[in-house]
Amino acid sequence: MLLSRYQLAILLLGLALCLSTSVTVAQSAYPANAAGFRIAGTVVNAIGGNPLARVRVSIEDTRDSQKFQQTVTAEDGRFEFSQLDPGKYALSGAKRGFLTASYEQHEQFSTAIVTGAGLDTEHLVLRLPPFAILSGKVLDEAGDPVRQATVSLYAEDQRSGVTRIRKVRSEMSDDQGTYEFASLRPGTYFIASTATPWYAIHPPSVQQGEGQRASTSVDQSLDVAYPVTYYKDATEPDDASPIPVRAGDHLEADIQLSPVPALHLLFHVPDNGEHVFYSPILQRPSFDGMEQVPVQGSKMGSPGLLEISGVAAGRYTVRMPVSVAPGEPVRFSESEMDLTTDGQDLDLAKGQPTSSLKASVKLLGEASLPRPLWILLRNSKSRVVAEQANEKGEVEFSEVMPGKYEVLAEGAGPAYSVLRVSTPGHETAGHSLDVAPGSSLDVSLTLVGSETRVEGFAKRNGNAAPGAMVVLVPRNPEANHELFRRDQTDLDGSFSLPGVIPGPYTVCAIEDGWDLDWAKPAVIDHYCEHGLSIVVADRGEGTMKLQDAIEVQPK
Repeated sequence: MLLSRYQLAILLLGLALCLSTSVTVAQSAYPANAAGFRIAGTVVNAIGGNPLARVRVSIEDTRDSQKFQQTVTAEDGRFEFSQLDPGKYALSGAKRGFLTASYEQHEQFSTAIVTGAGLDTEHLVLRLPPFAILSGKVLDEAGDPVRQATVSLYAEDQRSGVTRIRKVRSEMSDDQGTYEFASLRPGTYFIASTATPWYAIHPPSVQQGEGQRASTSVDQSLDVAYPVTYYKDATEPDDASPIPVRAGDHLEADIQLSPVPALHLLFHVPDNGEHVFYSPILQRPSFDGMEQVPVQGSKMGSPGLLEISGVAAGRYTVRMPVSVAPGEPVRFSESEMDLTTDGQDLDLAKGQPTSSLKASVKLLGEASLPRPLWILLRNSKSRVVAEQANEKGEVEFSEVMPGKYEVLAEGAGPAYSVLRVSTPGHETAGHSLDVAPGSSLDVSLTLVGSETRVEGFAKRNGNAAPGAMVVLVPRNPEANHELFRRDQTDLDGSFSLPGVIPGPYTVCAIEDGWDLDWAKPAVIDHYCEHGLSIVVADRGEGTMKLQDAIEVQPK
């Protein structure tokens, strides 16, 4: 079961709710039902299994979020809701010092409690994992604390079906060099730190020739910078050491920074005729993202020559202005460059100029577009740029980096998919788009929408299989990542996959498959061999109920 908006709000606010010290009686929005069902059980610590008292436990009708109840567990961790109508209920618990969690929760999914004949809903065990904490110190080359260092936390993320490492949080070190990331969920994390040596001085260079600087009165040992440093003592993300974090862990990870000679880089920047200059932007890859690199100083020398100082050597993506005509948008170029030489003169002509894209959008079978509607461009690193379509169904992107993109569509209601991308004289099925350097593209996008919901049951040896991961796999999954749908089976083995776009699919149910790279064909193809093939009809609306149960496969 996919968590509802109300339940997600409960998860986010659960900690604050648990700060209350008074025990409240159950609040109910249900009518009395003397012949109703019960949901009862025990809340326990996910580590060790000991019962937890004073946990705020909530249930919510999955079809009507206005119908909910709350209670607080007794000293033995017991809770009970009675006089319930037949139906499905989301069950969750919150307590200070623990992660707010739903019943058998995995990512944004959980197992709903189904009340009805033949289902045991009175001996449930709701497990709450305790918070984990990751802390440490940022130290300099002498072992002294580094104040005001930026410490970034990255986490492995498998929600897209392909393991990626994404930035989740940043903190500043205090006057003791200490940082702390609290309230962490179990998972695999990485940390990195950026800082400036407190003693660093970056005198402007006096150029004697290409790559040569005249000596200055400043000691060169002070003209240094700290490179981005990952735990443990790595300056490249590929060499970073992972930090496995379990529920309840209190881990320490120190980062020691070592200075390197700072580079002074020369950029030729255009003048818009009004003596307005735009500084280049330096970025470095960081796992599956890009991080902007702060520079410690910049100074305009001779006309059109900008010197940037305080940069550590490495491979960068350099985004540079190439056109700054008055009254017109700034145009940029982008290049990947090895910045290794002090006094390096960077030629913007080597960069690839950015492009612009204008698209007209239409929805198949509809005279008008939904509002709002967002068109997204996603590159191979899953980095996304997005723009909202206007009332005419047009959308414009400026400063698009050259490369291959997936074109996606998102709205507030039904699910949408890009069916065709058309350019003058050429039409391509699918949603891929190649953007050439310095191009101005005019394209037409044809979308298809769907409110079809696919529902069914999963079984294990002939019995209902709660808690299994169900994956709806499109044909050619590598090219149709946005068509995947997932759910977690409820107590009666039922599942519901919303917003399915018309087309052929395979439905698979996998036991404890949450850590699989389920969107990779090499992984999911094995399960599809034993899945159920279905076809969702064009213009289908409402619910498609599967006649055959899906057999749960072992991971």
